[in-house]
Amino acid sequence: MGAVKNKRMPRAVREQQMLDAAVRTFGQRGYRAASMDEIADLAGVSKPLVYLYLNSKEDLFTACIRREAAALTAAVRAGVHSGLPADRQLWEGLRAFFTHTAQNPDGWAVLHLQARTHGEPFAAEVTAMREELVAFVTQLIAVAAREAHRDPSSAERAERTEHEVAGLAEALVGAAESLAAWANTTPGVSAKQAAATLMNFAWAGLGNLMDGRAWAPPKS
Repeated sequence: MGAVKNKRMPRAVREQQMLDAAVRTFGQRGYRAASMDEIADLAGVSKPLVYLYLNSKEDLFTACIRREAAALTAAVRAGVHSGLPADRQLWEGLRAFFTHTAQNPDGWAVLHLQARTHGEPFAAEVTAMREELVAFVTQLIAVAAREAHRDPSSAERAERTEHEVAGLAEALVGAAESLAAWANTTPGVSAKQAAATLMNFAWAGLGNLMDGRAWAPPKS
Protein backbone atom coordinates (compact mmCIF):
# COMPACT_ATOMS: atom_id res chain seq x y z
CA MET A 1 0.00 0.00 0.00
CA GLY A 2 2.85 2.40 0.84
CA ALA A 3 4.42 1.92 -2.59
CA VAL A 4 1.08 2.57 -4.31
CA LYS A 5 0.59 5.77 -2.35
CA ASN A 6 4.09 6.91 -3.23
CA LYS A 7 3.44 6.36 -6.95
CA ARG A 8 0.27 8.44 -6.77
CA MET A 9 1.92 11.23 -4.83
CA PRO A 10 1.48 14.59 -6.60
CA ARG A 11 4.60 15.85 -8.35
CA ALA A 12 4.73 19.03 -6.26
CA VAL A 13 4.70 17.06 -3.01
CA ARG A 14 7.33 14.62 -4.22
CA GLU A 15 9.53 17.48 -5.39
CA GLN A 16 9.32 19.16 -1.98
CA GLN A 17 10.40 15.88 -0.37
CA MET A 18 13.43 15.85 -2.65
CA LEU A 19 14.23 19.45 -1.78
CA ASP A 20 13.85 18.68 1.94
CA ALA A 21 16.36 15.85 1.58
CA ALA A 22 18.68 17.97 -0.53
CA VAL A 23 18.67 20.91 1.89
CA ARG A 24 19.47 18.59 4.77
CA THR A 25 22.29 16.90 2.84
CA PHE A 26 23.79 20.07 1.38
CA GLY A 27 23.51 21.86 4.71
CA GLN A 28 25.20 19.13 6.73
CA ARG A 29 27.71 17.73 4.24
CA GLY A 30 28.39 20.63 1.91
CA TYR A 31 27.72 20.99 -1.78
CA ARG A 32 30.74 19.10 -3.08
CA ALA A 33 30.55 16.22 -0.59
CA ALA A 34 26.81 15.69 -1.05
CA SER A 35 25.88 12.94 -3.49
CA MET A 36 22.73 12.50 -5.52
CA ASP A 37 22.55 8.90 -4.30
CA GLU A 38 22.44 10.09 -0.71
CA ILE A 39 19.78 12.68 -1.48
CA ALA A 40 17.64 10.15 -3.35
CA ASP A 41 17.92 7.63 -0.50
CA LEU A 42 16.94 10.25 2.07
CA ALA A 43 13.97 11.33 -0.05
CA GLY A 44 12.90 7.72 -0.55
CA VAL A 45 13.06 7.89 -4.35
CA SER A 46 15.37 6.65 -7.08
CA LYS A 47 18.27 8.74 -8.32
CA PRO A 48 16.90 8.77 -11.91
CA LEU A 49 13.69 10.32 -10.54
CA VAL A 50 15.67 13.12 -8.89
CA TYR A 51 17.35 13.83 -12.20
CA LEU A 52 14.01 13.64 -14.01
CA TYR A 53 12.49 16.28 -11.72
CA LEU A 54 15.50 18.52 -11.12
CA ASN A 55 17.87 17.83 -14.06
CA SER A 56 21.26 18.02 -12.32
CA LYS A 57 23.02 18.52 -9.02
CA GLU A 58 23.57 22.18 -9.89
CA ASP A 59 19.88 22.72 -10.67
CA LEU A 60 18.89 20.90 -7.49
CA PHE A 61 21.20 23.11 -5.41
CA THR A 62 19.84 26.25 -7.09
CA ALA A 63 16.28 25.13 -6.35
CA CYS A 64 17.24 24.64 -2.69
CA ILE A 65 18.76 28.12 -2.50
CA ARG A 66 15.69 29.73 -4.05
CA ARG A 67 13.27 27.90 -1.79
CA GLU A 68 15.18 28.65 1.40
CA ALA A 69 15.74 32.29 0.41
CA ALA A 70 12.05 32.80 -0.32
CA ALA A 71 11.08 31.18 2.98
CA LEU A 72 13.46 33.39 4.97
CA THR A 73 12.40 36.67 3.38
CA ALA A 74 8.73 35.72 3.75
CA ALA A 75 9.25 34.94 7.44
CA VAL A 76 10.89 38.31 8.09
CA ARG A 77 8.18 40.23 6.24
CA ALA A 78 5.42 38.32 8.03
CA GLY A 79 7.00 39.09 11.39
CA VAL A 80 6.80 42.87 10.97
CA HIS A 81 3.48 44.62 11.47
CA SER A 82 3.00 48.17 10.24
CA GLY A 83 1.67 50.68 12.73
CA LEU A 84 4.04 49.60 15.51
CA PRO A 85 6.75 51.98 16.76
CA ALA A 86 10.00 51.84 14.82
CA ASP A 87 11.88 49.94 17.52
CA ARG A 88 9.10 47.34 17.78
CA GLN A 89 9.07 46.80 14.01
CA LEU A 90 12.82 46.29 13.95
CA TRP A 91 12.64 43.97 16.95
CA GLU A 92 9.91 41.85 15.42
CA GLY A 93 11.83 41.63 12.14
CA LEU A 94 15.02 40.54 13.89
CA ARG A 95 13.19 38.02 16.03
CA ALA A 96 11.52 36.55 12.95
CA PHE A 97 14.90 36.32 11.20
CA PHE A 98 16.66 34.57 14.07
CA THR A 99 13.68 32.30 14.78
CA HIS A 100 13.60 31.14 11.18
CA THR A 101 17.36 30.56 10.92
CA ALA A 102 17.34 28.68 14.23
CA GLN A 103 14.44 26.47 13.18
CA ASN A 104 15.99 25.81 9.77
CA PRO A 105 19.74 25.44 10.43
CA ASP A 106 20.38 23.34 7.32
CA GLY A 107 18.62 25.87 5.13
CA TRP A 108 20.64 28.68 6.70
CA ALA A 109 23.85 26.74 6.16
CA VAL A 110 22.93 26.37 2.49
CA LEU A 111 22.37 30.12 2.16
CA HIS A 112 25.09 31.51 4.39
CA LEU A 113 27.90 29.01 3.88
CA GLN A 114 27.46 26.72 0.89
CA ALA A 115 25.93 28.99 -1.75
CA ARG A 116 28.38 31.81 -1.12
CA THR A 117 31.49 29.69 -1.41
CA HIS A 118 30.81 27.85 -4.66
CA GLY A 119 30.73 30.71 -7.14
CA GLU A 120 28.18 31.72 -9.70
CA PRO A 121 25.31 31.30 -10.22
CA PHE A 122 24.80 30.21 -6.60
CA ALA A 123 26.26 33.35 -5.04
CA ALA A 124 24.05 35.51 -7.24
CA GLU A 125 20.93 33.81 -5.86
CA VAL A 126 21.97 34.65 -2.29
CA THR A 127 22.91 38.20 -3.28
CA ALA A 128 19.38 38.71 -4.61
CA MET A 129 17.91 37.52 -1.30
CA ARG A 130 20.26 39.76 0.67
CA GLU A 131 19.38 42.79 -1.45
CA GLU A 132 15.70 42.17 -0.75
CA LEU A 133 16.34 42.00 3.00
CA VAL A 134 18.49 45.15 2.91
CA ALA A 135 15.78 47.00 0.97
CA PHE A 136 13.17 45.92 3.51
CA VAL A 137 15.29 47.01 6.48
CA THR A 138 16.14 50.27 4.72
CA GLN A 139 12.44 50.97 4.37
CA LEU A 140 11.84 50.27 8.06
CA ILE A 141 14.61 52.64 9.16
CA ALA A 142 13.70 55.27 6.57
CA VAL A 143 10.12 55.45 7.82
CA ALA A 144 11.38 56.02 11.35
CA ALA A 145 13.84 58.66 10.13
CA ARG A 146 11.12 60.55 8.29
CA GLU A 147 8.93 60.48 11.36
CA ALA A 148 11.80 61.84 13.46
CA HIS A 149 12.68 64.56 10.94
CA ARG A 150 9.42 65.70 9.41
CA ASP A 151 10.95 69.05 8.51
CA PRO A 152 14.64 68.56 7.67
CA SER A 153 16.67 71.72 8.17
CA SER A 154 18.19 71.40 4.70
CA ALA A 155 18.28 69.28 1.58
CA GLU A 156 21.86 68.38 2.47
CA ARG A 157 20.78 66.99 5.83
CA ALA A 158 17.99 64.99 4.22
CA GLU A 159 20.43 63.48 1.72
CA ARG A 160 22.94 62.69 4.48
CA THR A 161 20.24 60.97 6.52
CA GLU A 162 19.22 58.91 3.48
CA HIS A 163 22.82 57.73 3.00
CA GLU A 164 23.14 56.92 6.70
CA VAL A 165 19.93 54.90 6.61
CA ALA A 166 21.15 52.86 3.62
CA GLY A 167 24.49 52.21 5.31
CA LEU A 168 22.86 51.23 8.58
CA ALA A 169 20.59 48.75 6.80
CA GLU A 170 23.60 47.13 5.11
CA ALA A 171 25.46 46.92 8.41
CA LEU A 172 22.44 45.54 10.26
CA VAL A 173 21.78 42.76 7.76
CA GLY A 174 25.47 41.82 7.74
CA ALA A 175 25.53 41.69 11.52
CA ALA A 176 22.37 39.58 11.59
CA GLU A 177 23.88 37.08 9.15
CA SER A 178 27.04 36.69 11.21
CA LEU A 179 25.16 36.49 14.49
CA ALA A 180 22.79 33.82 13.13
CA ALA A 181 25.75 31.68 12.09
CA TRP A 182 27.24 32.11 15.58
CA ALA A 183 23.95 31.45 17.39
CA ASN A 184 23.30 28.25 15.42
CA THR A 185 26.65 26.80 16.48
CA THR A 186 26.69 28.07 20.08
CA PRO A 187 24.78 25.91 22.59
CA GLY A 188 22.28 27.73 24.77
CA VAL A 189 21.73 30.78 22.55
CA SER A 190 18.06 31.17 21.68
CA ALA A 191 16.62 33.10 18.75
CA LYS A 192 15.17 35.64 21.18
CA GLN A 193 18.56 36.13 22.83
CA ALA A 194 20.28 36.61 19.49
CA ALA A 195 17.67 39.14 18.42
CA ALA A 196 17.98 41.01 21.71
CA THR A 197 21.76 41.08 21.42
CA LEU A 198 21.64 42.70 18.00
CA MET A 199 18.80 45.02 19.01
CA ASN A 200 20.80 46.30 21.98
CA PHE A 201 23.82 46.77 19.76
CA ALA A 202 21.97 48.52 16.95
CA TRP A 203 19.16 50.52 18.50
CA ALA A 204 21.33 52.84 20.59
CA GLY A 205 22.87 54.14 17.38
CA LEU A 206 19.63 54.08 15.42
CA GLY A 207 17.77 55.81 18.23
CA ASN A 208 20.34 58.58 18.34
CA LEU A 209 20.10 59.01 14.58
CA MET A 210 16.34 59.25 14.78
CA ASP A 211 16.69 61.93 17.48
CA GLY A 212 19.25 63.89 15.51
CA ARG A 213 22.14 62.97 17.80
CA ALA A 214 24.33 61.15 15.30
CA TRP A 215 27.97 60.63 16.32
CA ALA A 216 30.47 62.58 14.21
CA PRO A 217 34.18 61.81 13.71
CA PRO A 218 36.81 64.30 14.90
CA LYS A 219 37.58 67.10 12.44
CA SER A 220 41.33 66.56 12.61
